[in-house]
Parts: sequence; structure tokens; C-alpha cells
Amino acid sequence: MYTGHKIVKAFGHENRSVAEFNEMNEKLYESGWRAQFVSGIIMPIMSLIGNIGYVFVSIVGGILVTKRAIEFGDILAFIQYTRQFTMPITQLANISNVIQSTIASAERVFELLDEEEQVPEANDAKSIASPRGAVRFDNVKFGYSADTVLIDHMNIDVKPGQTVAIVGPTGAGKTTLINLLMRFYELHDGRITIDGVPIEDMRRSGLRRMFGMVLQDTWLFNGTILDNIAYGREGATEDEVVSAARAAHADHFIRTLPDGYETVLNEEASNISQGQKQLLTIARAILADPSILILDEATSSVDTRTEVYIQKAMNELMEGRTSFVIAHRLSTIRDADLILVMNKGSIIEQGTHEELLAAGGFYADLYNSQFTGKASLSEPSAG
Repeated sequence: MYTGHKIVKAFGHENRSVAEFNEMNEKLYESGWRAQFVSGIIMPIMSLIGNIGYVFVSIVGGILVTKRAIEFGDILAFIQYTRQFTMPITQLANISNVIQSTIASAERVFELLDEEEQVPEANDAKSIASPRGAVRFDNVKFGYSADTVLIDHMNIDVKPGQTVAIVGPTGAGKTTLINLLMRFYELHDGRITIDGVPIEDMRRSGLRRMFGMVLQDTWLFNGTILDNIAYGREGATEDEVVSAARAAHADHFIRTLPDGYETVLNEEASNISQGQKQLLTIARAILADPSILILDEATSSVDTRTEVYIQKAMNELMEGRTSFVIAHRLSTIRDADLILVMNKGSIIEQGTHEELLAAGGFYADLYNSQFTGKASLSEPSAG
């Protein structure tokens, strides 16, 4: 509600939001009040029980002393015994609220410990000194759970320097394919190789250093623009950062800011526009100088003029690199060397833009619908 307060006000949901907040706040108040009451009352109760014990020993002991059944020193001894008996219980009661918090925390700790372990790195891990960017998916099979297969028998052969576009409806498995390539998930069957080396034989850090990513959701941290771009490569100099910004067509707008490269971005980076954020992430990717590039809908949330700048920057970035481009706006991927059309986890069509249009299949329907709005999209089989 706080981060989206403009949306709440725009749709007139203030009263509903306040009511929802009050309801949650009331539940928190009740839970907090009860917890504090129980924690606060335990100590007085234990003190009362201890004092009742003293009174009981004193009365019974006094009666027995008058009858000369015990001596006065026996009463003092029993009072000490009572005190020693109740002291540990009182101390335990005094930290009852800490014990409750410990039990709640322990549940979360053990929940983390019970999670499935990450597959350990290979002992004799291989590395690629000068990656060329040849990527091969060989009969790959994957699903988020053992009984549900998302990707089955996927075969892709990407040559070094090729631009591969991945298109398809939402949930087709486009982003999952990229996650498998970067080994964020482990395969169920088959294998993925880079320059002939299976990715499971490499160290994850070495594998991921080969990739540069420009995503639809830009990620910038609270700091200067210089620091945000320099995040792409450790030890980068200021001149290298400026060169990367020029290549990304970001240098001009950066220099128009009050403090230039020393301009501090706030937590949400809301003091620059969405297109400017995207140019900074492209500059960061250029500085990283990756062998393989991943572009995930990098121009979907910017205006047409900014898209032209971003497209120019991306073309320079993609020059001579193997590139995977996820796109919904098909006009941006017409020049791709290979277009993979995915649906329900399978590649149903592949080829160049002209070949797929000539085939008149799912891609042709998808492409034409973006310009005419009249083509009917059929649900193709996953074959």
C-alpha cells in the first residue's frame, strides 16, 4: 500500500485500504497484547507462588515448633530449600518470552536446513579461457517438479556470434530456457554445452562470468551512476565506464544531470526515467564485455524514441557475440540469425524470419496479429 499509494489514490481505494490496514493492525495488536500480557504475568505469578510457599512453611513450621516436634533452625532450613527450589523456575519464567521467540526462529532455521542442497561443484572443474560462444542443448529435459515436465527433448545448436531470438506466449518456457543455460536450475536429463564443455563440469561462477544480461526489470542500486555502471566489471576505471556509457548512448543524458556521473540514484532509482535506467544497464553489460549476451524484453517499457537509442546500443553490444533475445515485439528480432518459437516447453518452429513467415505457421500468425490485429491465433500442438 505504501509503495503503490499513487495507484490506491487513483482508483479511490483509500477507505478500503485504511480498513484493511486497521484489520491487520488490530490482529497484530491483539496478538502483541496477549503475548506481552502472558510474558508479564508469569513473573508475578511465580513470585506469588514462592511467597505462598514461604507463608506455608512459616505457619506449619511455627505450629510444629510450639509442639516441640522440630527446632527453629529446621524452619530456616526449609525456607532455604523452598527458595532454592523456586529460583530456577522463576528464572525460567523470566525468559519465557525469549524462549517463545527462540522456538519461532528455530522453525525458520530448520525449514532452511531442510531445503534441498545445491548440487556440489565438480572437483576437477573445467574452465574455458577464451569462450567462443558455441551453445548446444542436447535432448534437454526439465520440470520444476519430478511429475511435471516443462521442457522435453529440447535440441538447439547455436553457432558462435549468432543472434538467437526466442518468442512464444506467456508461460511457454522462454525464461526457463535462459535459467537452465546459466545453471540456476539443474537438468533432469540431457545436457547443455558451451564450446563443447558441459555446464555441469564448470564452476558456476566461471560459467556465469561468460554471460551479460539486460533484463526488462532494470536493477540499479543506491549509489552514483559511475558505481552502478562500474558494477559490470571489478576494477574498471572511470575512463572505461565513460567509454561504455558512450557505446550505450547514455553519456549525453548523464552529462546533462546536475552532478553527471556522480549523480546519486535513490533506492528505487526513480530520479531518472525508465529508458535512462535501461541505457545504464546496457552500459554495464558493455563494460562487462561478456562472451554470451542475454536480452530479456529490454525495450518493452520505453517510448519509441528511446527504443531507437536502446536498439542501437544493443546492436553494438551484440556485435560479434552469441546473443539470446527474448522478445514479444517481433519487429525487433526480424534480423536474428535463428528464431525459436516456443509453446508449452517445446520448440514448435525454428528458422529465420523469412522462413517462418513463408511456412505460415504459429509465428506467421503471431507476427501478422501484431500489425493487423485480425489474425486468429491457433493453439499448436507441442510436436
